[in-house]
Amino acid sequence: MTTALPSPARTWRMWLIWSVAVAGYVLSVTNRTSLAAVGADASDRFHADASTLAMFAVLQLGVYGAMQIPVGVLLDRYGARPIITIGMGFMAIGQLVMAFSPNVGIAIAARMLLGAGDAAVFPSVLRVVATWFPAQRAPLMVQMTGIVGQTGQILAILPMAALLHATSWEVAFGSLAGLSALFTVLVFGVIRNHPPEVDADVSVDSDTGAIRVVKSSADLRQTIGEAWSHPGTRLAFWSHFTTPFAGTAFIMLWGFPFLTAGEGRTPAEASVITTVFVVVGMSIGPIMGALSSRNPLRRSYMLVLPAVAVQAVAWLIVIAWPGQAPFWLLIALAVALAMGGPASMIAFDHARTHNPSHRLSTATGITNVGGFLAGLVAIFLIGLALDLQGAGTPATYSLDAFRVAFLTQVPLWLLGSFFIVYERRRTRVRLGLHTPRKRS
Repeated sequence: MTTALPSPARTWRMWLIWSVAVAGYVLSVTNRTSLAAVGADASDRFHADASTLAMFAVLQLGVYGAMQIPVGVLLDRYGARPIITIGMGFMAIGQLVMAFSPNVGIAIAARMLLGAGDAAVFPSVLRVVATWFPAQRAPLMVQMTGIVGQTGQILAILPMAALLHATSWEVAFGSLAGLSALFTVLVFGVIRNHPPEVDADVSVDSDTGAIRVVKSSADLRQTIGEAWSHPGTRLAFWSHFTTPFAGTAFIMLWGFPFLTAGEGRTPAEASVITTVFVVVGMSIGPIMGALSSRNPLRRSYMLVLPAVAVQAVAWLIVIAWPGQAPFWLLIALAVALAMGGPASMIAFDHARTHNPSHRLSTATGITNVGGFLAGLVAIFLIGLALDLQGAGTPATYSLDAFRVAFLTQVPLWLLGSFFIVYERRRTRVRLGLHTPRKRS
């Protein structure tokens, strides 16, 4: 089957649809990280210690991760429009409940509902990329989606905290609920599952004109099993597991308390450091995307594992520094952690490369589970380590306690790196690039 290159009218429409979808993703990232700069306020409001505060993020990410595979299967069956609409609606309800939560239990339930809605947004935007854009643009468009989406972290760090401190908890979180409700209507009105000239979700290769149908009617268990059975999917999972969790734990919950209560930085200085994290991540993304496209057989050793190593070394230097770290070193830590987000996007290149179109979103969902599973484990372990040292509240935070707590990330880096190397070799054997090891 062949088709002409996208017409000017279709080109205009696909950019409009992507723009609305990615704007929804920006808002979902803002919702996801809305506790980043107001963790101390949440602790005071709900009288929560470090472990309880960590549970806000852990359960939110746990629901996010658990929903990834179901969301992927639903996307393969129903397309992006209904799934992203439902996701935005869930986030609106979650933030509204959060605004008026009278106790910790209801607040945690609100964050779990938020996580369920958030889970639908990013995979839906990737679906839009797959069905509306020519196939060879996919790596760059995925990186662009990640780059633009990360501006939501800046909104969560600076304006969110300023709005809360200028008004009230109810106004700040109620405003996010209102924006989410607005986008529920907007994404439903603008986003379409596929171009109007075709009757199924497709991705068009403008070099050959070939159309790849991306819709599945396969059995659920068979679809998931086939996706996971390919070592390329497992390589994608472990790549996404290992690269972003340190940055996730830092930006979602523990970075701001560490910088202010541990390192003695002012809130303004902490905001500068976390903003550097976001801006550098956005800047690195296009470079990683271009290198991933040009070196598809060397992505793991050339991009993924070096990004992991840089993050680990930077954290260990900060932890080992005698006394409070200088400002330049904390900036360097933010730059190192910023590599994790763009490197994690390479995992989706693996998933797309090694899976046929009918299970594209299912493989994407499996991949996305990895990073958020590691993120929730890291956030929980850091909070638990603080509590075990008797430093679980803002009044008892200390630099030494934070240092010990952040060491809990090391086993996750080691575990993930091992499986990246292991599954990379198995993937290359599957592709005929390596010979299998002989069994004695």
